[in-house]
Amino acid sequence: MSNRILILYSSVDGQTLKICNKISKTLQQEGFTVDLFEVSNFQGDISNYSKLIIGASIRYGKHHKEVSSFIDKNLKQLENIKTAFFSVNLVARKEDKNQFNTNPYVMKFFEKQQWKPDIIDVFAGKLDYGAYSFFDKLMIKLIMKMTKGPTKTEWPIEYTDWNRVDDFISEILRL
Repeated sequence: MSNRILILYSSVDGQTLKICNKISKTLQQEGFTVDLFEVSNFQGDISNYSKLIIGASIRYGKHHKEVSSFIDKNLKQLENIKTAFFSVNLVARKEDKNQFNTNPYVMKFFEKQQWKPDIIDVFAGKLDYGAYSFFDKLMIKLIMKMTKGPTKTEWPIEYTDWNRVDDFISEILRL
């Protein structure tokens, strides 16, 4: 059990899953057995793992409700293992909003949670207007305009700081 890590995620456009895959690959290279599941598809027992990581993306200011439901349902078990949480959102592209204690979405999320993970972080996501539905494109452009972000791009912009992801992984290894 001590070498098993569970990674759960909720991803809208795939960047959170991409980050989870990087974390999983690195942890496996360090000798851990890693199980990766979309949060709503996990049917196992948390007590089979020594560590649990949850990655959750933001859409329209909120994490997916499945993340909160999972946490509420498993709160007692989460208190008995080492845990980490990270959020992925475009607001984190700004230097003053890229820490868990400065990111409004992460702060709001944990104000409503009883769970207190050992590690909390936030990573900037990916902006890809070409991949969004008409409605999402419109809404995200409006949000970007309000937050002084790009409203027109020819190519996707990946804001994720992979060095920060590596630092997050290092913290997990020290747990």
